[in-house]
Amino acid sequence: MPDALDLLKTRRSVKPIELSGPAPDAADIDTLLTIASRVPDHGKLAPWRFIVIEGGARLRVGEWIAAAFRDDHPDATADQLAFEAARLARAPLVIGVVSRAAPHAKIPEWEQVLSAGAAAMNLLHAAHALGYAASWLTEWYAYDRRVLDALGLARGERIAGFVHIGRPGRPPEDRPRPALSDIVTRLTA
Repeated sequence: MPDALDLLKTRRSVKPIELSGPAPDAADIDTLLTIASRVPDHGKLAPWRFIVIEGGARLRVGEWIAAAFRDDHPDATADQLAFEAARLARAPLVIGVVSRAAPHAKIPEWEQVLSAGAAAMNLLHAAHALGYAASWLTEWYAYDRRVLDALGLARGERIAGFVHIGRPGRPPEDRPRPALSDIVTRLTA
């Protein structure tokens, strides 16, 4: 396992279509979720939860996605519907990160939303540490109420992201990153 700084410096997103199996086993999934849940959580609210979508469930959820797409696009071709149905089957494992941010007397909703984002990021780092690759996506179906209902999301819950996890087919390439001088403001005495 790379040391912590090397791990953080080398994590890259890999497109789901470039991920292959085998999927993480049950022990690795438990490790991924344990690490994902170790994030700042003001008030200990756990304002997030996870939906593990594995095996044949990836295609079952894909059917829900394709049905919603077909309802919105009655002229969709068979190829378009097949593409939509396979969205979650591109990677061997998909974990939905659900934000459960809600009004609270002391904890701003914004902090709760950020905690869900931190859970998704921890999930990406944990996957990398275990030798997997991952990609955090929120495509159109992450905002479609029909798909959210089928996944069992309550009215106040939202998808923070679908994290696709698998084995990289090749070493991921880095992309250009912003220069620190472009994104950092320093305030000194």
